[in-house]
Amino acid sequence: MNVLIVGATSAIAQAVARRFAADGAALVLAARDPEKLGAVADDLRARGASRVHTHRFDAADFAQHAALVEAVAAEASGGLDHALLAYGTLPDPSVVTTDAEAVAEAFTLNATSVVALMTRLATLLEQQGQGSLTVIASVAGDRGRPSNYVYGAAKGAVALFAAGLRARLAPRGVQVTTVKPGLVDTPMTAHLPKNALFADPADVGAQIHRAMVRRRDVAYVPRFWRPVMAAIRAVPERLFKRLDL
Repeated sequence: MNVLIVGATSAIAQAVARRFAADGAALVLAARDPEKLGAVADDLRARGASRVHTHRFDAADFAQHAALVEAVAAEASGGLDHALLAYGTLPDPSVVTTDAEAVAEAFTLNATSVVALMTRLATLLEQQGQGSLTVIASVAGDRGRPSNYVYGAAKGAVALFAAGLRARLAPRGVQVTTVKPGLVDTPMTAHLPKNALFADPADVGAQIHRAMVRRRDVAYVPRFWRPVMAAIRAVPERLFKRLDL
């Protein structure tokens, strides 16, 4: 089994990678920090990965996308079975509410670069006639909230793109899975006050691994977020805009 994980040094991505390593998978890892990436690769080899390739990769540099996909095609002997896009950033709401350049930067990384890379990977999987492509969106993308609507809009765009791509590729034997985590206790959310809604990244990783292997269409992680977000989406706009969310 050949698995690509982009954003492989994030806490959630590492948790997923450890599950695949335990399965004896061959892993291709991509991330910005080569030193941290090397440490992650060593850990996965020790956990049972049959082979680990690493690539320094900056998703915001679109010129690197084609080279990464070409390298993956060459390294994934027998074809790529699973690809996971697990990178992104949580912009500071106090900045992006007024700074147009910060909005563009956040949207470029969290949405535009993601759908661009998804397009290249989709082409590879379509040519193979098999495989799965999984992208981490967010429950924040289900409805625009005043506290994080820039981040939510980017994740919502990714989820909508994934839905269309899923429908296009389904007849061609390629699965597209959208994962929508809620709050997860990771370095990205370290500055936020914690409460009972925060999930452990190891548990989240296990659920994402399951969704990928079982070829789920949309997975809310943890699962209780599905009814929660259904209720939030059902609130009429005239009432929703009065809520402090």
